[in-house]
Amino acid sequence: MLLLAPAAANAQDTPADLVDPFVGTLADFGQLSPAAVAPFGMMQLGPDTSPANHAGYDHAATTLLGFSHTRGVGVGCGGAGGDLMISLRYAGQTGPALIDKPSETARAGTYRVRYDRGIQAEMTATRGAGVLRFTLPRAGTVDLRIDPRHSYSKPLAASWDSLASDDLRADLVAGTVCDQGAYHLHTASRILVNGRPIHQTLTAGTNDLATLHITGKAGDAIEIRTGLSTVDGRGAASVRDTEVDSKSLAAVAGETRAAWNRILGRVTLSGSRDQRALFYTSLYRVMETPVAIDDPDGRHRDNKGAVQTSLKGRTRYANWSLWDNYRTQMPLLALLQPERSADIAQSLVALYAGGKAQWSTPHEPFLTVRTEHAGIALLDMHRKGIAIDVDAALAGMAADSDTLKRGTPDEQIEAAYDDWATAELARDLSRTDLARTFTAKAQSYRPMWRSVFQTPGADGDVVKARGLYQGTLWQYRWAPIFDLPWMTATVGRERMLGELDHFFDAGLFNMTNEPDIQVPWMFAALGQPQATADLIHTILTKPIAHPYTNSGKLPMPFVGRSFALSPQGFADGMDDDAGGMTAWYVFATLGLYPLVPGEPWYIVTTPVFARSSIELGNGHTLTIQRSGPENGRIARARLNGRPLTNFRLQHADLLIGGTLEVTTR
Repeated sequence: MLLLAPAAANAQDTPADLVDPFVGTLADFGQLSPAAVAPFGMMQLGPDTSPANHAGYDHAATTLLGFSHTRGVGVGCGGAGGDLMISLRYAGQTGPALIDKPSETARAGTYRVRYDRGIQAEMTATRGAGVLRFTLPRAGTVDLRIDPRHSYSKPLAASWDSLASDDLRADLVAGTVCDQGAYHLHTASRILVNGRPIHQTLTAGTNDLATLHITGKAGDAIEIRTGLSTVDGRGAASVRDTEVDSKSLAAVAGETRAAWNRILGRVTLSGSRDQRALFYTSLYRVMETPVAIDDPDGRHRDNKGAVQTSLKGRTRYANWSLWDNYRTQMPLLALLQPERSADIAQSLVALYAGGKAQWSTPHEPFLTVRTEHAGIALLDMHRKGIAIDVDAALAGMAADSDTLKRGTPDEQIEAAYDDWATAELARDLSRTDLARTFTAKAQSYRPMWRSVFQTPGADGDVVKARGLYQGTLWQYRWAPIFDLPWMTATVGRERMLGELDHFFDAGLFNMTNEPDIQVPWMFAALGQPQATADLIHTILTKPIAHPYTNSGKLPMPFVGRSFALSPQGFADGMDDDAGGMTAWYVFATLGLYPLVPGEPWYIVTTPVFARSSIELGNGHTLTIQRSGPENGRIARARLNGRPLTNFRLQHADLLIGGTLEVTTR
């Protein structure tokens, strides 16, 4: 029986069945991969193609290079991952290994493809282990190759600790995303033929490429079972033997599918199959990061390279891309995964021990991108009732302030947001003097904002003008969302609303990058909920012009859907950025948005679904109900019958559960 045989036509689709891992895997649209992965899993076992995008795979490619065990999740630059690439071909086979595209199938936790005139590859993953199975279509000798130096970013070092087929161990070092640091990884693999160990020794040749010749008959199954560890080869073997051991590939796939259903099933939806499929596919991407890195005995390495052990019942996480996703993905985890968020928060607090790098260190335990705005995420989780070591967080955030860049206009705003979060946490802890100091520090950007952003000049629509990292002055103009009352008072509410109208009417908004993705929601915050509802409906349902890339403006804007259920999936040049964009989509479809990360409330707008329910993790359920057409005029919002006069919903009120009703006409 095939691992990914089609479900019965009359079977009820579960959330995991609706996930389409091919969304966002075409060219530079999303930078995602169809690799098999479990919720918050280190293991991402999937195909490597030529040509490749940043995750090593392009849906349009027809040439297969092999299958590797890690990758970044839509995080740009040169990508990262691709560790321990495995390939298998018949001896003497020349030319490219061609993919049989009609055979290619992926679901939550599984991937399958045929290539090279009939070799079938199937794979599944657990948190830290994976099973890769090749089935031979005909008798003959095949060459199994395992490359420990393959990486999408920059391979730095690799060595074999053991070349025995029963326990093949490698130690790897590779550059993180954008080559800002390095991560260290240990692998332990076992090779089986028809379920039995073969007791052979591989040969390591040029560039440490390990090879093994296997003579088989038609129908033979060659499996490679691999565990990953941040600590050592013993840990990787323990992960492998604990998480997959001798379970069949189908059994492992079934357990991972069940894990995805538990995670995704916390939200239930009405709506068409395609609507639900895009929602659950987006939520699936949100729940891939950060990743749990503990070995079965609780050991892990920290970002200084030291071995630590998690307390019993706790989990350490790594794999950060906070500049991208602190606005959306982290708040969504706080809402949908509050129990897990406590461990995520403590993992962020631990980054501050000894000084937190803003990008990556040379000793990361797993591939990562950047950790700016960790303090904002911590404040946000703390204020939403998630338990963290607030004293350690505050001390780390205060010390981190002196390391922040403040040279360019955007750097000044971003540092001010971090300082604001430090001031607010200090205020919550009755640290009045510290709160006063950091409030003043946070507000020091204001004269610059008046001179640079209050009336953008001739370079206001120039990407990277005045040293901006990505984006334009018009897009960064709205970045001090934590200081919205001051901005409104400075500009004047009516004038600000007029400038927001101009921002969208003149095509200055950029949905493909994070710096201004909160702006559609600002109308509602300023008393115009209909303008927000109309904009969100347009972005979610209609093709729009996307004129910007990270480095400049396109000669002709890309016109298309921002989010779609297709391999393209996203607008041109739009990275998912570790769930940053897909979390925006999930919030928008639910009709909620955390406008100011760090302040525990949501803007309420028209939900896409007539009815959805969220299990809140505290025994309560929030039902979101739309009464009236999706594209109607938003009339009112009520929580358990109580009007939300300003279309704001406090997180504490949300946690009570009940019914949030949005009425349109």
